[in-house]
Amino acid sequence: MRILRAAQKVYPDVKGGGPYHVHAMSRDQAAMGHDVTVLTVDADEGGDEAETEDRPHVEEREGYTVVRYPATAEPLGNAVSAGVAQFLRRAGEYDVVHAHSHLYFSTNLAAIARRLSETPLAVTNHGLYSQTAPKWVFDGYLRTVGRWTFDSADVAFCYTDEDRDRLRELGVSVPVAVVSNGIDTDRFTPCGPEDERVTGDPAVLFVGRLVEGKRPSDALAAFERLRERAPDAGLTVCGDGPLRERLERSVRERGLDEAVEFLGHVAYEEMPAVYRAADALVLSSEAEGLPRTVLEAMATDVPVVTSALDQLTGVVDGGGETVPVGDITGFADALETVTAESGAYAPRAVVEGEYDWATTVERTTERCRAIAEDG
Repeated sequence: MRILRAAQKVYPDVKGGGPYHVHAMSRDQAAMGHDVTVLTVDADEGGDEAETEDRPHVEEREGYTVVRYPATAEPLGNAVSAGVAQFLRRAGEYDVVHAHSHLYFSTNLAAIARRLSETPLAVTNHGLYSQTAPKWVFDGYLRTVGRWTFDSADVAFCYTDEDRDRLRELGVSVPVAVVSNGIDTDRFTPCGPEDERVTGDPAVLFVGRLVEGKRPSDALAAFERLRERAPDAGLTVCGDGPLRERLERSVRERGLDEAVEFLGHVAYEEMPAVYRAADALVLSSEAEGLPRTVLEAMATDVPVVTSALDQLTGVVDGGGETVPVGDITGFADALETVTAESGAYAPRAVVEGEYDWATTVERTTERCRAIAEDG
C-alpha cells in the first residue's frame, strides 16, 4: 500500500508517546513493504529553534519518507500549515490516508481532503482531550468540528472499548476499530542495566510532558507527603514543558532539592534502564488515551499509580493502583502501598501478550488495507 500519514508531530522532531507511535508505526509498516510518507508540521515545540530550522523539507529515514512544512499560524498553540493543506490535495496518489489525533489542524485538513477525494481516511484517537487547554473548550469542539472530523473518516481507531463508547456518546457514527496501544515488550523488560540517575528508596518516577493536563504538581505534592513517611524517597522527573520552571521553583521552596531530580527529555533508547531503576511510576493526569509510559513501566515490572480514568482502570488492575484525579492524599497512600507491597502486584504479567506493539501494527495495517480495498 501507499500510505500517507498526516501527523502533526513525529519523533524525534517532537518527543512523547504520540509522536513516537507515529514514527514506530511508519517504520514498521515500511519494513512490511509498504510505501509510507509522513506529512508533518515543522513547528517549534518548545525545543531548540535553530535545530528546527536545520531539519530538511524532505527526509528519508528508517524506511519511510518525512515531508515537513512550516507552520503558517499557531492559534491556541495548535499549528496549521498551508503547505500541509496543499500537499493533501495529492491524496489521490495514495491508497489510504491515516491521520493521527482529531485535536490537530492537520487531521481536520485530512478530513476535508477526504470529502474532496476518493482516497479512504483512517483517524487514530490518541485521547479525546488535549492536555494544554481546558476541558470545556474541547467539549464544544468534540461535539462540532471534532465529530465532523471523525465522521469524515472511513474508520476511527481507539485504544480501548471505553474510548469507543465515548465517541458513540458524542454522536460519532463512523465505524470504530478498537486496537490497543502497544509497546515493545522485548525492549522493556525487568532484566538489564539500571539508570543511576534514578535514586531514592523508594524511587518514584514521573514520565511525561510538564503541562497542566498531566498535573505534575499533584505528583510532586503526593511525593512530598510520601517523604513524610519514607524520608529516603526520591522523585525523578523525565520530560520537559512549560511548567518545568514553576515545578523546579516549587521543589526549592519545599526544600526537596536533594530528593527531586529533573532529567528533561530522555532518549527512547535509554528509557528501559530508567524504568528498571524505579520502584513505582506515578501518572496524575486528568486526561489520557492509553499512555505508552504506563505500559512501558508495567512491562519493566514496575507497579504504577495512575489517575482513575475509565480507560486506565482495567489496564492497571493487578499492576498497580488508580486514584481519583486531584486526590493528593490518595496518590501518596497508593505510592506507599505499591512500593511497600510490590510483591502483591504483577505488572509485566498484565501487559505481556496483551499490549504487544507488533500486534498493534498488524491490526492497524489490516484495517487500513481493508478500507483501501473497499474504496
